[in-house]
Amino acid sequence: MKPTLVAMARPIPTLEFERELFATGARIVAGMDEVGRGALAGPVTVGVVAIDASVGVVPEGLADSKLMTIKRREAMVPVAQAWGIAWATGSATAAEIDKQGIMTALSLAGSRALTSLGVRPDIIILDGNNSFLLEEDNGPRVITRVKADQNCACVSAASVIAKVERDALMTQLHEQFPHYGWSGNKGYGAAVHTDAIKAHGVTDLHRKSWNLGV
Repeated sequence: MKPTLVAMARPIPTLEFERELFATGARIVAGMDEVGRGALAGPVTVGVVAIDASVGVVPEGLADSKLMTIKRREAMVPVAQAWGIAWATGSATAAEIDKQGIMTALSLAGSRALTSLGVRPDIIILDGNNSFLLEEDNGPRVITRVKADQNCACVSAASVIAKVERDALMTQLHEQFPHYGWSGNKGYGAAVHTDAIKAHGVTDLHRKSWNLGV
């Protein structure tokens, strides 16, 4: 008898963890997520979405950006932006990644996003288990949480906003550098991209300090 295959349900983000933080006295909680960390070209982009205790129900269909179709992600962006009390993005360029390293570049992008946010969070929920943000005196508390992009609604919202913005940028850049297939691979190490690097070399948008195979 063949075993029955059970489909894994897509994780649905909730406000459970955020409400726990509000219960401790936090007034504004911000979710933060990055996209582009492992790409060979293009910037790293960080999204941030701030909410307070009056936040409405989690938008229907919201999920970790990586688990959504392109069409659903793009449709979710204005919903995610309107849902929180504030949102922003920040980026660091390939040149900044080469000069300062990926973790410092992520910190720079995150700081730029927070500067643009317009509100000061009491707590930032950061997806993952290693923080790229430095806690400053009298600054927001930073909490890392594994799979926060899947189970914390404000982080899921930030992930969607960041990914759609960066994907759109890489699609635009594809028009200037069509050899590398950025409209499809978004600067990551797909075969069409790595083959094009070997054939055509690198651009100023490539992370030259990385192992690009040239």
